[in-house]
Amino acid sequence: MFGLDRKIEMPAPDQALPGRTQAMSVANRHFVLDTPLLPPFSEGMQQALFGLGCFWGAERKFWQLPGVYTTAVGYAGGYTRNPTYREVCTGLTGHNEVVLVVYDPARLDFTALLKAFWEAHDPTQGMRQGNDVGTQYRSGIYCFDDAQRALAERSRDGYERALEDAGYPAITTEILDSPVFYYAEDYHQQYLAKNPDGYCGLGGTGVNCVA
Repeated sequence: MFGLDRKIEMPAPDQALPGRTQAMSVANRHFVLDTPLLPPFSEGMQQALFGLGCFWGAERKFWQLPGVYTTAVGYAGGYTRNPTYREVCTGLTGHNEVVLVVYDPARLDFTALLKAFWEAHDPTQGMRQGNDVGTQYRSGIYCFDDAQRALAERSRDGYERALEDAGYPAITTEILDSPVFYYAEDYHQQYLAKNPDGYCGLGGTGVNCVA
C-alpha cells in the first residue's frame, strides 16, 4: 500500500530525487518526420506540451496530425533535474510523461491540438490512465502563453459538460504554465514507429470534443 500511495501522490520538493546537471542525449532527427528534435526550430513554429498517459502512444497521436513539424517525449511538471525513466517511475520526481509538439500555426490551430488531446485519453482518471498508475500518467496541458491557457480552459469546460452528459466524473486535467521540459532517453523518442508492436495503453472515452 505504501508503494501505491507513493506512486499516486505528488512528492514534496524536499522528497524528490536530485537528478543531474547533464541533459539526456538524443538524436536530433525525428524518426518519422525527419525534422529536428532539438531547438532552435524553424521560424514561425509554435510549441505545445501535453501529458495524457504513456507518452509512447501519445506522441504518435500528435505526429500524425498535418501541420505538426516535430514531436518529442520527455518529462515535465516535477522537481528532479534531467531525470531518467527509471527515476520517474519511482514516483519520486513529480514529473509527468509529456509530449512536446512543435507545429505550424498557419496549418494547424491550437484548438485542433486540444481536440486531439481530449479525445485521445480519459481526462477524468486522476493519477492514472487505464492500467497505467502513477503521477507520471496524469492529464495535463502546459501552456506557453496566455492565449493557450485561455483556449485550454475554455475547451476543458466545454468537454467536461460533454463528459458529464455521457456519465463521466469531473475532469482532473491540470492546466499550468509550461514548466522545464526534459527530453526522455533516445529509445523513447518515436517509440511506436521504431517498435510497431510496442505497448500502447492510450484510450479515449469516445466522447467527441467540439473545439
